[in-house]
Amino acid sequence: MARHIGGFPAVSGYYWNPRNWSITPIPRPGGFLPGGPKDRYLQIPTLAVLMLMPILGGLFVVFLPVIGFALVAYALARKVAALVGGSAADFATTLTPGWRPGEAHLTGKAGEADKDLPHEHGAGDQALEALRKEIAEKREHEDD
Repeated sequence: MARHIGGFPAVSGYYWNPRNWSITPIPRPGGFLPGGPKDRYLQIPTLAVLMLMPILGGLFVVFLPVIGFALVAYALARKVAALVGGSAADFATTLTPGWRPGEAHLTGKAGEADKDLPHEHGAGDQALEALRKEIAEKREHEDD
């Protein structure tokens, strides 16, 4: 089986395009194959054509209803997905609190202060002074 490109001259015979499963006959004096450079054809013998044509026709008859049912199921699935997806987005919008610029969340209640921290009630200055003294003592011991 010889390979040929669409749009080029061909001798008489039968040519099969595997991309779209079609058989193209070229009459006796010869002619050009249909299509363009992207179309590929295989030249097949007449006996193979006689065997291949009923098989291709049978596949068409069998798979045409299957393709129809598959397309209907696909269209219905897309509709259901759009309904579910749209309602889920609406539901999430109703449950999500609105965004308020400048509002802080998860920071505790107003007026709630930690009494144990050293910065409360002037204790921060005392803690810093104690730390300074400790550092000065350690430096004196290092110099000795």
